[in-house]
Amino acid sequence: MKKDNLNELRRSDIFSHLPQMSYLPRWGVLLLDLVLCSIAYWLSVWVGSGFFNYVRLAEQETNLGLQYCIVMGVQLLSFWAFHTYSGILRYSTFIDMIKILLSTLSAGIVLLLINLTMDYTAGYHPVLNTVVLFYMPVSFVLLFVLRVGVKTIYEVVQRSSGSPRVMIYGTQSAGVAIAKMLRSSENAPYRPVGFISDEDERSGYDLAGLRVRKLDEKLFNWMDTRRIKHVIVSPLKMKHINPSKDLQVFIDHNIHILTTPYFTQFDNVDQIDAERIGRIDSIKIEDLLERPQINVDTDNVRQIISGKVVLVSGAAGSIGSELVRQVQKYDPQVTILFEMAESPLHDLTLELHNAFPDKRFIPVIGDVRNRVRVEQIFSEMRPDVVYHAAAYKHVPLMEDFPNEAIQANVLGTKNMADMAVKYGVQRFVMISTDKAVNPTNIMGASKRIAEIYVQSLFKKLHAENENCTKFITTRFGNVLGSNGSVIPYFRKQIAAGGPVTVTHPNIIRYFMTIPEACCLVMEASTLGNGGEIFVFDMGKPVKILDLARNMIRLAGYTPEKDIQIEFTGLRPGEKLYEELLNQKETTLPTTNEKIMVARVREFDFDEVSKDIDELINTATTITTTTRSKSFTTVKLMKQIVPEFISNNSIYEQLDAQ
Repeated sequence: MKKDNLNELRRSDIFSHLPQMSYLPRWGVLLLDLVLCSIAYWLSVWVGSGFFNYVRLAEQETNLGLQYCIVMGVQLLSFWAFHTYSGILRYSTFIDMIKILLSTLSAGIVLLLINLTMDYTAGYHPVLNTVVLFYMPVSFVLLFVLRVGVKTIYEVVQRSSGSPRVMIYGTQSAGVAIAKMLRSSENAPYRPVGFISDEDERSGYDLAGLRVRKLDEKLFNWMDTRRIKHVIVSPLKMKHINPSKDLQVFIDHNIHILTTPYFTQFDNVDQIDAERIGRIDSIKIEDLLERPQINVDTDNVRQIISGKVVLVSGAAGSIGSELVRQVQKYDPQVTILFEMAESPLHDLTLELHNAFPDKRFIPVIGDVRNRVRVEQIFSEMRPDVVYHAAAYKHVPLMEDFPNEAIQANVLGTKNMADMAVKYGVQRFVMISTDKAVNPTNIMGASKRIAEIYVQSLFKKLHAENENCTKFITTRFGNVLGSNGSVIPYFRKQIAAGGPVTVTHPNIIRYFMTIPEACCLVMEASTLGNGGEIFVFDMGKPVKILDLARNMIRLAGYTPEKDIQIEFTGLRPGEKLYEELLNQKETTLPTTNEKIMVARVREFDFDEVSKDIDELINTATTITTTTRSKSFTTVKLMKQIVPEFISNNSIYEQLDAQ
């Protein structure tokens, strides 16, 4: 029966949690501290009575057992008062040491006061004064050694673990906090072994127990011999460097660059959980290409948006959704989300309600190609400001379907612009592209025709009424991370183990981040008086081959070794480089140095609108042969845009004619 009871006790959950315990509970720490204090007491008794031989313990009226109980009782109260047992031993800090010091000092002082009181009232000491004086430093030393010892052993074990070793680039508070976080967490994915500094006076010393090393070739030789392949860039360091320039040296040495959320030296390391630690991730190529922050005249933007009804077409797209987010900063009365894609619009609506619970959003399903639906929306919603971002944008696909490109990019823009005029929209901002300059493809030419329509429409309206709808066009190049852009495409290829496909070794593109592009769109919408085409400072062009190689290195691989790069040839309509302005065009500066006004050829609306109507009718009329229909459509496009010269396309024969 007894054996059965023992087995039942063993199978119970009373002790089942013990194997899963990752640290000593509070009662365990308190018990261990009391054991050490007991040792300190008996050592103090032995040393104190032996050192002062003229005092004999036998002469004390209180026996040793009762003295021990008094000392431990006082010490227990002191532990409780300062909560010395509340911390985790392996994470002991300077504050924990101060708590121990105060608890031992207070216990000693209380014992001495008890002796003084008893001596005055009863004429004897409950505890030998010399024992108390020895007990205070001995107990503190034992408690201190326990915590330092456990912490040191834990760090040694962590250093010998299999986690990849990592250097931390940045010696400011965020970098130090990252090092402390990684060293103190048992779930840390990386093990810090040192800091990297690009300042000579900050290298060659220890910081938080780790060596600070100078950023030079010797560092990379040292890292190579120790097989250190990871560097974490602290958030503060990212703010003070040019990522595209200063991090390239790590990429060139095949060092895996990581980044992490913001930490400071004031963060409580004990409170950093596994979720935050797990957010250490590879730095993205967008971080390397991102440029300095855009300064926007928020007062001007607020003046045209605050309290207004704002409509964004293509609202669930990469540009449209970011425009919607940025519009919310300026307190619109309501934002209309005009989109034909059901699921993305639903997802965006849920996101916006969570992110901006105090703002009003009206999701609207519709197609800009449907004139009846567009008019219904304008007549019911009566928008004050329109951002027209709905368009087909993929160059190779539009080469195969030019009629669809005309219907979406030209007819869709015409419908939106006509309804904006009919229902008194104050500002109409059209999102265009650098591919509209000297277009070599259907997509770029269709956007150029849309530009021509809205610009010539404004010119005609303004001649009749100066208070007409202001039509403003913005041009920019590729945006990082947009749907279907090269970066997500490369990322998928790398994740699949390659190869990474590049169309041509010399192809270059301009890149801009989505938030940056949308910031400039917002600013341009305030600068325009109507009819302008604004072009953005896109910075320096990026060679796509270099982009692919850097993305492979950032993923922790070696180009042409771990992951191959293959050249597939230029796609239909693609050219080696994009232009922001036509050769005959010039630019004028604006109040924002990153925004310029393009001086472009102007068209007579009455003449060009007939050509555009004919183009739209051709693209929408069903014919027996799709191919002949496409050639007729493209021929009309080239008549409207004479600089449209097809490249690597079946429509090159039209240029020869």
